[in-house]
Amino acid sequence: MNTCLGGWHVKRKKILIWIISIVGVLAVAGVIIFLSQGKKADVASNESENMSIMVQKAKEQELVETILVTGEIVPESEQKVFLEPDKGDISEYKVEENQAVKAGDPLFVYNSTNLDAEYNKAVREKELIQKRANTEQSQIAALNKRIEEAKKKQPANNQESAPDAVEPQEDINQLTSEKTQLELQYENTKAEIAAAQDLINELNTRKKELTVVSKIDGIVVKVNKNIAKTETGSTEPVVHIISNSPYKVIGTMSEFDAVKIQPGQEVVVRPKVFKDREWKGVVESVSQFPNAEGSGEPMDNKGGGNVTMYPFKVAITDDTSELRQGFHVSLEVKIVGAEKLPVVPHTAILDEGEVSVCYVLSGGKLERREVKTGAMNDELIQITEGVTKDELVVVSPDESMHDGMEVTAFDEIE
Repeated sequence: MNTCLGGWHVKRKKILIWIISIVGVLAVAGVIIFLSQGKKADVASNESENMSIMVQKAKEQELVETILVTGEIVPESEQKVFLEPDKGDISEYKVEENQAVKAGDPLFVYNSTNLDAEYNKAVREKELIQKRANTEQSQIAALNKRIEEAKKKQPANNQESAPDAVEPQEDINQLTSEKTQLELQYENTKAEIAAAQDLINELNTRKKELTVVSKIDGIVVKVNKNIAKTETGSTEPVVHIISNSPYKVIGTMSEFDAVKIQPGQEVVVRPKVFKDREWKGVVESVSQFPNAEGSGEPMDNKGGGNVTMYPFKVAITDDTSELRQGFHVSLEVKIVGAEKLPVVPHTAILDEGEVSVCYVLSGGKLERREVKTGAMNDELIQITEGVTKDELVVVSPDESMHDGMEVTAFDEIE
């Protein structure tokens, strides 16, 4: 019994020794790792303080900024003619698709049967009224003649009136009264003639309107002879014409580009269907008002938030005979900077949320500068505030840099 207990105590001591040994080894290892990490941190700190950096002088320069937008080729103008239900059915088409037309050329004609009947009736009624007016004119002329003859039968002023002279005077008064009534009737008849002519003119205008004409010089691109007619007309045009003037480009651009682009600036137009080919153009207009669907679009590369889009129009100055309506194109507009300002590489600017910063090497130390930027191109960006001419700007700053950091070595690049 005692022997067993003695053996147990020996084993217990050995286990305790092993545990203490393991704990001791782990503690020593922890100390060694801690000390080594501390040395590495010190080394890294020293290296960051003494690392060699790349700097470049902020030279003043005018930048040519290239703005790229997309658009679609459209005709200078177009005419879409829809059905007018109150004019009836179309009786004749005057054009075919792909036909060239001039302004004023007939496109199609509405059925004029009912209107022709109204017009002919109005013409006949006017003719009858005109005949009545002619009769009244003749009657007035005859009365004037009778009145003159009656006046001749009257005695002269220096002669005594005979007893039978009363009768001619009565005839004159009666004839004059009849003439007055007839003249009033004739005036009413002339008013009827004028009203009849107004109706004829109106019907004639309506007849002319039954023939629909082209308002522009161009090409007929669509003639829909089987169009579905509704109470309000039709949802599709009967005839669609596009002008044969040089094509234009329309599209939308962001608010950031709209403030930089002005009418008259030169544009390079590159249709996507023609690789390595380009057409020249000029900016015709940039709307002052956003398009109906152009607000609230998310921005991917302008610092977050939404962007408003503004319509624009570009006139193509080169020959457009190879282009077609609906072609999608890319547009390149070059904006020349208004003044010389310090420029730095894009990589020199750090985006720190709401501010842009860069690091300037001055007196062997780094200075953190908040800057404002202006025009840019593919490589450089102008600094409008925060950096002056010829200051040494760090080309590629990183997160390890901080304000006041000492720099013992640097490489200046041109």
